[in-house]
Amino acid sequence: MRKSKYHFKFEELGIYSKAMEFGEVVNSLGNKFPKQERFELTSQFKRAADSIALNIAEGSAGTDKQFHYYLGNAWYSAHECISCSSKAQMRNYISVEEDEENRRLIT
Repeated sequence: MRKSKYHFKFEELGIYSKAMEFGEVVNSLGNKFPKQERFELTSQFKRAADSIALNIAEGSAGTDKQFHYYLGNAWYSAHECISCSSKAQMRNYISVEEDEENRRLIT
């Protein structure tokens, strides 16, 4: 991720950086899905993956209790990504190896 002269504390979190990277992995994978999935599984997978980092960033601005709530939402989105990845593999949009890599990255 590029460094900006305008810095936010959540950008220092390793989990945030990993979530940002995972969103880009999913975006690249989703671009390989068939066009008929563009508004279906592709969209759902990309939104869930992006939601992980977005929830971390959003929650970091609040209290510890609020942050934990948003981390929970990020965790739920991560689980949603596992289901999306499994569906994509079952439909032969991604390989077994790509599904395994997604699982590793989420873990």
